[in-house]
Amino acid sequence: MWWSEHRSGWLARLAAALALASLVGGCFEPLYGSKPSVDSESVRDKLSAVDIPQINARKGTPSARIAVGMRNALQFDMNGGAGANAPTHRLNVVVGTGVMTVIVDVTSGRPDAQVDSVLASYSLIEIASGKTVLAGNTFAHVDYDIPGTAQRFAKQRAQRDAEDRAIQVCAEQIRNRLASYFVTGG
Repeated sequence: MWWSEHRSGWLARLAAALALASLVGGCFEPLYGSKPSVDSESVRDKLSAVDIPQINARKGTPSARIAVGMRNALQFDMNGGAGANAPTHRLNVVVGTGVMTVIVDVTSGRPDAQVDSVLASYSLIEIASGKTVLAGNTFAHVDYDIPGTAQRFAKQRAQRDAEDRAIQVCAEQIRNRLASYFVTGG
């Protein structure tokens, strides 16, 4: 009858899907996890061998706080906060910031909403040869609202939280770019 034909077609499609899944099942490997073989390094091992020197910025400027936050975020993303054990590469980073006012209160002339930008330029240098093997730029734009004039320090806290979010986004983008470099045989 029609239900037996429908059932056999469904079983055939299920069998074909399982056969295809078994063929491509061995093609995938974890990006940050350990490989089963002992002789090869995982991406996590290669990322933990990247030294991140202090990021230069003028002391007392907003860029100095961004530079410290960026280095801390990168170190945590690469190796859990510890320094590189036996560094094979060095990651040089230059950071910059920007602020753009989006909405201005017409009665007071003060900003109600702003967008903060964190810009990072990075280069990965192989320590043994001194050659730059990877270079790039990344950025993050984050917005924040400024509550009324009754809350004096709310603008500073909102701006700092937005900068911290932007730092995390940039650090993750740099880490992902380095991971893709190491996966492709770098």
